[in-house]
Amino acid sequence: MDIADIATREQIEVESDERLGKVKSLFERENPKGILVLEDGEYAGIITERQLLSSHVEDDTKAAAMMKSAPRVDRTGDVREVARILVEGGVKVAPVFEAGGLWGIITVDAILEAVVENLDVLTVEQIYTEEVVTIPESDSVGRAINLLRENGISRLPVVDDDGLLSGMLTTHDIVDFVVRDEGRTTRGDRVGDSDRMLDLPVYDIMSSPVETVDRGASVRDAVDRMLELDLGGLVVTPEEDDRLVAGVLTKTDVLRALTYTEEEHMDVQITNIDLLDTISREEIVRSIEQVSDKYSEMQVHHAHVRFNEHKEKLRGTPLIYAQIRLRTNVGQVAGTGEGYGSESAFRVALDKLERNVIEKKGMQSDEEYQGQLLRKLGEL
Repeated sequence: MDIADIATREQIEVESDERLGKVKSLFERENPKGILVLEDGEYAGIITERQLLSSHVEDDTKAAAMMKSAPRVDRTGDVREVARILVEGGVKVAPVFEAGGLWGIITVDAILEAVVENLDVLTVEQIYTEEVVTIPESDSVGRAINLLRENGISRLPVVDDDGLLSGMLTTHDIVDFVVRDEGRTTRGDRVGDSDRMLDLPVYDIMSSPVETVDRGASVRDAVDRMLELDLGGLVVTPEEDDRLVAGVLTKTDVLRALTYTEEEHMDVQITNIDLLDTISREEIVRSIEQVSDKYSEMQVHHAHVRFNEHKEKLRGTPLIYAQIRLRTNVGQVAGTGEGYGSESAFRVALDKLERNVIEKKGMQSDEEYQGQLLRKLGEL
C-alpha cells in the first residue's frame, strides 16, 4: 500500500515571517499535528507543539526561528517506509511531494486509520513502552516541561502520593493553558505570569480521568479509541488494577510495529537520527546485531534507538542521552547511557543493554507473534 490515497491537501500553512503569536493561536483553534512553514511559497520547515515548549519566545518572534526540518515523502511512497520516516524524524506530520512540488501532508492519524483493521493480530503487551516517566501531582509545571524536553516525550502520567494514576499531562495541555492565559494578560504582565504558571502544580492543569488500556487488549481496539478521542496515547495498566502505571501505548509505538520487515538485517528504528555525528546508521544496526547474535535463545523482533540532546557541552560537543530498546520473544530489554556525542552515548547504552540481556533468565524461542504480524502486514 502506498500513501497516494491517504495523504491530504488540508494542511495549515504560514509564511516564515509570520508572528509566533498567530502560530500559537492556530494551534489553539485548529489543533493541528503540525504547521507547515513556507518561504516565498516554497516549503521550508514545520512547527510542532513540542517546539513551542523548547524555549521562551516572544509572540513577535518570526515563525522561521522556531521551525524544524521534517522528512519529505513522495506521494506514492510505501506506507511502511513512510511510517519509518515519521518515527525516525520524530514528527506526527510530514510534507508530501509530487513531481518535485509540495502536494500536501501525511499524518500519523491518516496512516493508522488506513491500517487499523490489520492491527487485530497485535496485543498491547507486544508493542507498548514499558519505560515510562511519571510525575507527582504536586510537582510544578516547570518541572513537567523539563521532563518532557529531557526525555523527548509528549505526555506524562500523573501519580498521587501513593504512586497511583490520577491524571495525564501532555504537551498540548501545557501549550493550551499558556496560550489561553497569555490571552488574558498584557505584555507588561507576561514575565510575572510566566513565572507563576511554571510554579503551578501539575494537578491544576492535568487531564482527569485518564484513558487507560490493559496489556491484554488488542492494538486495534486501542487505536480505535485513540482516533475516536483524538489522543496521542493511552496509559497501559495491569488487568488487576487500572490505577497502576505499567507503561504507555502511543501512536508512535504502533507506527514502529508497521515497519517490521522480513529483511536480512534486523529492523532498527532511530529517533532523532539527525543527532548522529561520528557513527552511522549502518554501524548502529551492526552493533546491535552483534549483541543479539551472541544469545541464540533470544530472537529480536525489533530494535528502537532514541537519542536526546542536553544543553551541556564539552568543547562544543553536546551531552547526548541514548536509549536502546529491543522487543524480543522473551520480552523487552533496554539499555541507556550518556556521553558527549552520539557515538559515545550509544556505546555506553549498548554495554548496559548487553549486561541486561545477560540477566535475562529462562529464554524460550517463540516465533508465533512475529509470523502472525508479518503475514498480516504483508497484506498492506
